Amino acid sequence: MKSSTLVRFEKPAQPVAPGTDHFAIDGHKLIYHPRRVSQWLDAGDDWQKARNIYPLYVELSPVGACNHRCTFCAVDYIGYQAQRLDLDRITPRLREMGELGVKSIMFAGEGEPLLHKQLPEMIEVCADSGIDTAITTNATVVSDKFLDRALPHLSWIKASVNAGRATTYANIHRTDAGDFPRVIANLQRLVEQRERHAHRCTLGAQSLLLPENRHEMVELARLCRDHIGLDYLVVKPYSQHRFSDTHLYENTDYTAMDELAEALAAENREGFNVVFRDATMRKLDEPQQQRYPRCHATPFFWAYVMADGSLYGCSAYLTDPRFNYGNLNQQGFKDIWQGERREASFRHVRKQLDIRDCRTNCRMDDINRYLHALATDSVAHVNFI
Repeated sequence: MKSSTLVRFEKPAQPVAPGTDHFAIDGHKLIYHPRRVSQWLDAGDDWQKARNIYPLYVELSPVGACNHRCTFCAVDYIGYQAQRLDLDRITPRLREMGELGVKSIMFAGEGEPLLHKQLPEMIEVCADSGIDTAITTNATVVSDKFLDRALPHLSWIKASVNAGRATTYANIHRTDAGDFPRVIANLQRLVEQRERHAHRCTLGAQSLLLPENRHEMVELARLCRDHIGLDYLVVKPYSQHRFSDTHLYENTDYTAMDELAEALAAENREGFNVVFRDATMRKLDEPQQQRYPRCHATPFFWAYVMADGSLYGCSAYLTDPRFNYGNLNQQGFKDIWQGERREASFRHVRKQLDIRDCRTNCRMDDINRYLHALATDSVAHVNFI
């Protein structure tokens, strides 16, 4: 159980009812960046204007290697290659990103980010450059150096914990069952360090809802809340990646989830919420072509950096040359972002890309819905505010 001496420091500015998704995890936050959206609206088909619109958010993969082989892994096709970003090379690129208007970087990627021993230094560079940072991790490796140097600067950490029991966890993560208590202990260390030093890092867990773990979700919620002391647990649906070698969960049915949603909602308390992504689950059954006719978010509002330094405009198309704009080991961020390859991608996405080939419920889905409404006046009577 949590120690009675622990005090929570990461709270919303105003009281929020238990169960409220006050981090907008099952939504989007582009509405809080009206200047960048205005740039996008003004640019339209004009590349000379579009070339100067830099991403708000970047996903960055410090390493390609991973110590797990999860049954649901979307990037298995890349091959978990033993590549890593060099600190000396990436440091000036991170500083350049901050100068150009990148607001946030999430360290995740093809591999397990905490396997990079110089990740704390990267996070310090980002903090010094005015960039907010976060990490998605399996939390099997948490060093004292990470606790001391990285945790003070992070906005949030989300651990991928896809079961409530060790045996199920080992089967899904395809690892030794001993990793399960190790992850729990590491998350407890993060909570204790945060609260001892009053860091403002939000600490949470997430789990894909799969046939073999759905009966353990309530158990996982209680573990996260009572034993570890996390701020939230996200339970979300599986989405098939178009390139993935894994098709085990491609036809998972999420249509009868009301009972589980109610059971998880009952576990909400002040200071702990289960974010059950039922809105995202419902969207899985929508016809893709009825959402929006093209992707508006790419190549503008986000970017992805692979462990080999390649800069992409969309994480759903890693290794696809149409979305590879250059390599940060060879060029600066601005030169790549304003270069010919991004221009070609800009024109391809606007005129040729068939979004029916894209990943359902992609990372930018809610943002695309929002931008489509803005760009097409598809909402009636907009002047009656």
